[in-house]
Amino acid sequence: MVEIETRTLETPGAKIWYDVRGGRADAGAGDPVLFLVGSPMDASGFVTLASHFTDRTVVTYDPRGAGRSIREDGAVEIVPEEHADDLRRVIEALDAGAVDMFASSGGAVNALALVSRHPELVRTLVAHEPPAAPVLPDSEAALAVCADIHATYMRDGLGPAMAKFIAMAGRKGPFPDDWADEPAPDPAAFGLPTEDDGSRDDPLLGQNMRGCTGYRPDFGALRAASTRIVVAAGKESEGEFCARAAAEVAAGLGTEPAIFPSNHGGFMGGEYGQHGAPAEFAQALREVLYVER
Repeated sequence: MVEIETRTLETPGAKIWYDVRGGRADAGAGDPVLFLVGSPMDASGFVTLASHFTDRTVVTYDPRGAGRSIREDGAVEIVPEEHADDLRRVIEALDAGAVDMFASSGGAVNALALVSRHPELVRTLVAHEPPAAPVLPDSEAALAVCADIHATYMRDGLGPAMAKFIAMAGRKGPFPDDWADEPAPDPAAFGLPTEDDGSRDDPLLGQNMRGCTGYRPDFGALRAASTRIVVAAGKESEGEFCARAAAEVAAGLGTEPAIFPSNHGGFMGGEYGQHGAPAEFAQALREVLYVER
């Protein structure tokens, strides 16, 4: 059984919790540390994927405002630059040199922000389906959709907002300008609560929705970075928001997206009730990570 060591790191406004699996995370220990990053998904979403990399040290973490990393500064929204600074601090605390990083969804956005500022900390970045709306041809409509989801959450609570998010995430093709005029999806149809519990601290809908989706990658800095950047999208995600954004980010870097098995959560093996193709996904990730630079 792989040993897991849990550590904490004090940062401005939050205590960050992270886990080190399989050996020592220090310099000279073979392959670089593999850092698995999500947002707002915390470390618990990577249990299955981490189990496919027992031959190297794997680090997972809870982003600020999610899981165990409780935010302490009272701020209600988080921007990718803050997450990037937390990632920097964790990598530096590992004292293991540059890491390999698999970053998915909002984690991919945050990882791009990290690499644009500190490329020396990441050897290879696999950025899986970053939901960066500004890169899309229909960016204005996409940003309006994300803003509407956030506004719905602040006004009506989790159920109505999450129903809109699910409909948005799975929609194929560009967003029309009149998206907000379409009938709102019924939360009950997704098994979501129809009553508002009054909370407004959801990591996805409240804290990260606008900052994450509104991030525009610094393509000049990324193209100049020493980091090898591979943008990836799931085969089954074609036409969806995050996969379309991945294709545009790859184009901005002058590359083509790598097509991974399954969908947006293709690496999951039951976490949050989601089942992708984790063994096949892990193999595809391994092949990308071990390509000669």
